[in-house]
Amino acid sequence: MPMMRRMGRPGLLGLAARTAVVAGTATAVSGGMQRHAQAKAQDQQQQQEYAAQQQQEQINAAAAAAVAAQQPAAPAPAPAPAGGTDIIAELQKLAALKDQGILTDEEFSAAKAKLLS
Repeated sequence: MPMMRRMGRPGLLGLAARTAVVAGTATAVSGGMQRHAQAKAQDQQQQQEYAAQQQQEQINAAAAAAVAAQQPAAPAPAPAPAGGTDIIAELQKLAALKDQGILTDEEFSAAKAKLLS
């Protein structure tokens, strides 16, 4: 007798096999979507970090330009008198040292008095 194939709803094994295939497919698709989303988020984060780095470099360049623009151009030094020192240049050097915080007010006053005497 030929084997008869049952028609209609699948049996328990068929149902279990179909469920396993559907679950496996869903897991694979879900995993692929998660990997894609993670890669996309990582790329976006790298782009934001790069943009922030570029912006910081522009800020630093603008700050350096602003500092350079605020510094007055040094006037041409007056020629030193023959055999003497240039008092104005020395006073400017002392003032620059005081502005930088290297000399205190007392040290500046003492050096200026010594220079002018």
